[in-house]
Amino acid sequence: MAGHNSGADTYYVPEQSKLALALATSVAVLILGASIGLNGRTFGESSSWVLMYVGLLAFVVTLAVWFSQTIKENRAGMNSEQLKHSYVLGMQWFIFSEVMFFACFFGVLFYVRNLAGPWLAGEGDKAVTNLLWDGFQYNWPMSTTPQEAVGGVASQVPANTGTFEGPKQEMKWSGIPLINTILLLTSSVTLHFAHVALKNGKRRPFNMWLAVTLILGFTFVAFQAYEYYEAYNHLGLTLDAGIYGSTFFILTGFHGFHVCMGAIMLSVQWLRSTVGGHFSETDQFGFEASSWYWHFVDVVWVGLFLFVYIL
Repeated sequence: MAGHNSGADTYYVPEQSKLALALATSVAVLILGASIGLNGRTFGESSSWVLMYVGLLAFVVTLAVWFSQTIKENRAGMNSEQLKHSYVLGMQWFIFSEVMFFACFFGVLFYVRNLAGPWLAGEGDKAVTNLLWDGFQYNWPMSTTPQEAVGGVASQVPANTGTFEGPKQEMKWSGIPLINTILLLTSSVTLHFAHVALKNGKRRPFNMWLAVTLILGFTFVAFQAYEYYEAYNHLGLTLDAGIYGSTFFILTGFHGFHVCMGAIMLSVQWLRSTVGGHFSETDQFGFEASSWYWHFVDVVWVGLFLFVYIL
């Protein structure tokens, strides 16, 4: 995929490849499928998630092929210093885009809690209670949906899109959320230990601390899956449980997806080190990029724990 560059000052021009087009197409299919899937929940279309799974599979396969080629090029000494610097910039911009991604959802949470909710309850100059749900009183978390406040779907204004019942109980910060916070913060520490070991050329401690990080990360995912099970089956907190349910699952669900991505990235680095003997004190960008991403995911969780579970 890349041509050989012997001089670090030579501007790197990669060979032509269809992988970028394949990746963009798979992401588009993935997003389209997810949108159709969420919309299909309203109309009971069980097969509407198929497109999302196809896009996800194509996305994973494309990344696997692309990254494997990149690793082979680097192991063959084909990467110049200029190209390696471009990898660093690329990862930094990618993490910045993820920051903006989560900033949008935190912005939605702020808008709902501090602006839209009070307006619907009759507060401020933009109050619209009498036009939509007369008698609705706002509080957060919203255990009673506006639809329930007016007597159910039959008493709601036209253009109904389904029945929405509030949760029986809000999600508490103690218990699983607190355990998961401890798990992720601890994983950042163990990952740092792994990084220090690698910089000092100590492969066995590096492999050990990275393995501990992976155990903590996958344990986090398991606990979150159990939390979702409890929410759906015992607390009545679902995607259909009004704006509280939808914002809770969108924020924590996307974060959980990113944790899975980060854990998979770190798993690849662990396999590269234990099986392939990759990385050295001076050549370790694959691990470094994955570690940056993991620390970013941990910081996002601290924000979620604070604004979703506590405040």
